[in-house]
Parts: sequence; structure tokens; C-alpha cells
Amino acid sequence: MHYTLHQLQIFVKIAEKKSITKAAEELHLTQPAISIQLKNFQDQFPIPLTEVIGRQLYVTDFGKEIEKAALRILAEIGQLQNTVNAYNGQLVGKLKISAVSTGKYLMPYFLNDFLKMHPQVELQLDVTNKSRVIAALESNETDLALVSIIPDNMKVEKLELLPNRIHLVGPPGMKIENKDMGSLVNSSIPMIFREKGSGTRSAVEQFISEQDVQIFNKLELTSNEAVKQAILAGLGYSLMPAIGLRNELILEQLEIYPINGLPLQSNWNLIWHSGKKFSPVTAAFIQYLHDQKSTLIERYFSWYEQFEH
Repeated sequence: MHYTLHQLQIFVKIAEKKSITKAAEELHLTQPAISIQLKNFQDQFPIPLTEVIGRQLYVTDFGKEIEKAALRILAEIGQLQNTVNAYNGQLVGKLKISAVSTGKYLMPYFLNDFLKMHPQVELQLDVTNKSRVIAALESNETDLALVSIIPDNMKVEKLELLPNRIHLVGPPGMKIENKDMGSLVNSSIPMIFREKGSGTRSAVEQFISEQDVQIFNKLELTSNEAVKQAILAGLGYSLMPAIGLRNELILEQLEIYPINGLPLQSNWNLIWHSGKKFSPVTAAFIQYLHDQKSTLIERYFSWYEQFEH
């Protein structure tokens, strides 16, 4: 076989896009050039890599196996180049992080100075719900994952970043007869939940179950920002992380209400597979966090301790 790295890159892009036209656009090449490279690559295998049914291109089962091998080869080549750059004093490459949705209030502050120090590092930050973050880590699509609940079915190592506190939050002046959760859920004020699959939703459901109460009047929204806006609009109250409420709490647009058993507390953890071989970029970022974590917390999150209880 005499395939080239260029052919591997083109085939991977075709397999990803399932279209020669879209692959050509993505790679800034002409369709004839892509087609010729695909034919030259295909000629080296006795089994078809792709097939066209109607007007749709599909990757065959054999083609999918070749795609997986190509991705591994390209990843190794990329890591090799990063290693060379590191020995030359340059930190170049991708930093791939998957973060739960509330991590967007946290992760940028731990990344900011590092990316300024290393402008050739390319950040790939995927912000989504807990289930998808864990799936990305399991499939090795990401190097690091930011979570507040560590999966118990994976061997991982972790770096604690910041406490994660979930409080009862509502509009200022909301009347609460006592500090019992049961008195709230029996009121006419709706409780607002995150969607299923969210780490916050899991923690809140466990707490409510432990309190032995049932919620009948509730709303469900798909992001912390949506929940926050709903509370500001007067639609209800919610149990949510304080990390995303900095401005609203300081400006007293929202209020934390004391309830027995609250706040729920865990930790924001950056986790990775045990024994994972880091790229120079990822290794440098982890070392940076070890060295600078206390300084960064003091600089960016001193406000957070005002609302500890």
C-alpha cells in the first residue's frame, strides 16, 4: 500500500460529511480533486470503502474500519508533530475539553491566561449535559472532562478545581414559612428543573427523594441560563448552582433561601482516564492548573465565598 497522509485526511473528511461536495468545501479543494484522491485511495483496497445509493454516499462497514485506523494514524502524526514543537520550545496542538453546561461559568477562567501564554494552542471546548460529557470521555473523543459528579463505572484521575454548591434560588422577597422543603413544594409556586441527563437534575432529584416529598407543580428547562431567566421573570424557583448567578446575586436580583439540607455540595473536577498518555499541550495545561489553581480561584472566584451558606 502506498496511501498518503493527504489521502487519509480526505477519506476521513468524506466519511465524516458523507458527501464529496461537503468534504471539498471543508478542505478548500475542488470536487474533481477530492474524487481523484478517493479513487486512488480506494484502488489500494480490494473491498469498497464507500457506496452510493440514490444520490447519497454511504461508508461501508469495511470503510468504517479503515476510517477508524486512519483517525488513529492521523492522531499519532499530530502528536508526533506536537512533540517536535515542544522540544523546540513551542506548545502547539489541540486542547480538547468537554464540560457540563454549568462549567461554562467556570472553565474559561482557568483557560484564559494559559491560552494567552500559548497562542498556538487550539482550544476545543464542548459544553453539554453530563451524559454527553461522560460519553465523550468514554469514547476518548475528549482529553479532559469537567464534571461535578465523578462516574463510578470508569477508572479516572481527577484535579479538584472549585466547590460546587446547589442552593434554593428564587426572586427576592419570596415567602417561605419555614426551612422545610415540604412547605415549598406544597405551595402554588412552580419548581423549575433542568432536563434529564443533567448533573444538577440528578443531584436535585436525589435530594428531593431524601426529603420524602413529591413535586406536582413543576417546569422543565434545558439550560441553567433558561432556568435563571425563568426565575427572574417570576415563573418559579429552583435548586441550582450558585456559580452561574454571580451578577444576579450581587445585584440582589435573585436570592438564596436557607432550607434544611442545603446547599448540596460537591466539587468541580477535571477528570481523565487513568493512565492516559497526555499530549504535550494537555500535560502542560494540567501542570499549569496544579501551579496556578489557588491564584486563579482568588482572582476570579473570591465573590463565590460570600454565598457559601
